[in-house]
Amino acid sequence: MNIEMSEAGWIPKTKLGQMVQSGQIVSISEIFAQGFKIKEPEIVDVLLPDLKQEVLGIGLVQKQTDAGERSRFKAVVAVGNMAGYVGLGTGKARQVRAAIEKATVQAKLNVIPVRRGCGSWECRCDLPHSLPFKVSGKCGSVRFEAMPGPRGLGLVAGEVPKTILHLAGIKDCWTRSSGATSTLSSTALAVFDALRNTYRLVSPVDWVR
Repeated sequence: MNIEMSEAGWIPKTKLGQMVQSGQIVSISEIFAQGFKIKEPEIVDVLLPDLKQEVLGIGLVQKQTDAGERSRFKAVVAVGNMAGYVGLGTGKARQVRAAIEKATVQAKLNVIPVRRGCGSWECRCDLPHSLPFKVSGKCGSVRFEAMPGPRGLGLVAGEVPKTILHLAGIKDCWTRSSGATSTLSSTALAVFDALRNTYRLVSPVDWVR
């Protein structure tokens, strides 16, 4: 990968961006293996060109100031390549389009790897269609759990969790949530936290390493 393959007009501002543009790093898995932090969205655009974007929701937020109420739009956006990488971000702006753009940039900076597998005792096919084990996440009062499911089950989840799981490449799993799940941002962050925990837990596969 060279400069011609990177984003047009992109001038890297970080060491990681320069390494990606020069071809020293050619896959996003190398970034997480070496412990780098992504600080430029163009890095994700170069290494994950097939990234898909979904707007989870747009709301109106108000702030009381000395001059009166100030209204802005808040957007929640999820991105993923449906093959083990997903990101989530929020953005606020006076215009809907600007809020979505801010949330998309934030989602790309928050991209994480998701461990996939087949942890269901009903299947045992060893294909990466589900989760390798049960994971849970939380945000505020929302608690979210995802459990491995057999092939053909589909995503037994609400609209927001289903979208994020689909972007992460999870095709079959059971889910359970509790708390103020009507709060879209808290629900989305709880799902994102659960997917992040897929690599925080040590599985028997890691014992060999």
